[in-house]
Amino acid sequence: MPVSDNQENLRKWRLILGDKSDPGNLQPLPVELRQMDATLNALYDSDRKGGLGSSSPNINRWLGDIRKYFPAPVVQLMQKDALEQLGLKQMLLEPELLETVEADVHLAATLLTLNKVIPARTKETARTVVKKVVESLEKKLLHSTLQSLNGALNQSIKTRRPKPAEIDWHRTIRANLRHYQPSLNTIIPVALRGFGKRRKSLKRLILLIDQSGSMAESLVYSAVFGAILASLRTIQTQLIVFDTSVADLTEYLDDPVELLFGAQLGGGTDINLALAYTEKIIQSPNDTILVLISDLYEGGNRQELLRRASRIKATGVQFIALLALSNEGVPAFDRQIAGQFANLDIPSFGCTPDQFPEIIAAAIKKESLSKFIQTGRL
Repeated sequence: MPVSDNQENLRKWRLILGDKSDPGNLQPLPVELRQMDATLNALYDSDRKGGLGSSSPNINRWLGDIRKYFPAPVVQLMQKDALEQLGLKQMLLEPELLETVEADVHLAATLLTLNKVIPARTKETARTVVKKVVESLEKKLLHSTLQSLNGALNQSIKTRRPKPAEIDWHRTIRANLRHYQPSLNTIIPVALRGFGKRRKSLKRLILLIDQSGSMAESLVYSAVFGAILASLRTIQTQLIVFDTSVADLTEYLDDPVELLFGAQLGGGTDINLALAYTEKIIQSPNDTILVLISDLYEGGNRQELLRRASRIKATGVQFIALLALSNEGVPAFDRQIAGQFANLDIPSFGCTPDQFPEIIAAAIKKESLSKFIQTGRL
């Protein structure tokens, strides 16, 4: 029997509002929608916290049900809600359950946070899941990142006397359109445009990443971007993580999964100590871009942090503070230090993965970041 638009809308509202919206069952649901309703109730019915149960069969059945009834983006959201609202992180400690979970950046971040407590039997499955997420992100972000950065780098080494292998044919053709010869059906390239000889490293990029637990998702994206940037010969990329100690993980940039499992998420925060390490390794300040990714909650010496940041900025380093590198919006952050950084001309703002290549490209060209600050999610 056909369903009217009005009845269809009522059923949708019934699913959204749950059982309590229709105690008299005045709007009965067909069998499939009742099953969908049950999966939603198990997670979102406020009177049934923990309604999925603690046993593997119940969780496993629920994971299968949500994949059956909902598209992948909704599945990922419901998994995230289940972890946060029902305290079901134990489901990630069983390899057979972990294999059924839809892999996304939230899951990878959770696994990295739980890395120290994941039992040995689950470790390999966890690495496989994180690897799947990393490969998916690399595939998504690689082209736009390389396109943005190669364009920015090439602009800084343009020449009008290129060698044959250095000719930029697109620019050369545009510059010589007026020299088109109809009789020859070709353009005479009177003026050549190209790229000069590239130095071994045109720019040095230092990613300095807070590895406290709240920054887990930012760390995942940073590892992916770090690996992509490390593939560019004209950028020397370093990736350093810190809590109350500092670890240089640059040697793992060719394997971002290994890098992520080498991080120790969940510790304290000493940004001053991290900047002290960074200050020592900066060799060419005017060619160095320092990107600090942190919520700026300093557990060390705050005044020394500000003095050190000011000193680094004064040398000519392009210093950027990203409060988050994620699609989730900016978490809680220390507004006082962010404001003091702004007074030092160190921009502090939230950044999405889509914006990150544009920000680095703008920094390479030494352009203002004001447009990103205005759209940053503070």
